[in-house]
Amino acid sequence: MFKHILVPTDGSKLSENAIKHAVSLARQCGAKLTALNVMPKFHVLTYDTEMLEATPKEFEQTSKEQSKQFLDVAEREAHTAGISYDAVTVTSDHPYQEIINAAEQRHCDLIVMASHGRRGIEGVLIGSETQKVLTHSHTPVLVYR
Repeated sequence: MFKHILVPTDGSKLSENAIKHAVSLARQCGAKLTALNVMPKFHVLTYDTEMLEATPKEFEQTSKEQSKQFLDVAEREAHTAGISYDAVTVTSDHPYQEIINAAEQRHCDLIVMASHGRRGIEGVLIGSETQKVLTHSHTPVLVYR
């Protein structure tokens, strides 16, 4: 059925739940799993307090450490299930584009994502990354709540 599944993660509990489902599906289908984390770019003007308190170099180092932690969750799950696994980290202000690009470049035939997005006015102004992937991706998307 599916041969290569992409699972983006932001380290949230919902994202970890999507990883578990993606691993289970990959095991059932005999598919390879690729986990993706999109690190934010550093900006001097931002709503992210971590960026306000850090230098660009410090922010990059912290982001890389967090990305590794997020992807380690997927790696452990994949290893336990005995499935083929790969990890990708990219830096971008547009996670949905990087998710779509990764799926296309790696010839994934399914994207498995958590259903959550930003809440409140921020969600209205920026929009959910999951919603954007659903809207723009030519690769099928399975959304977990």
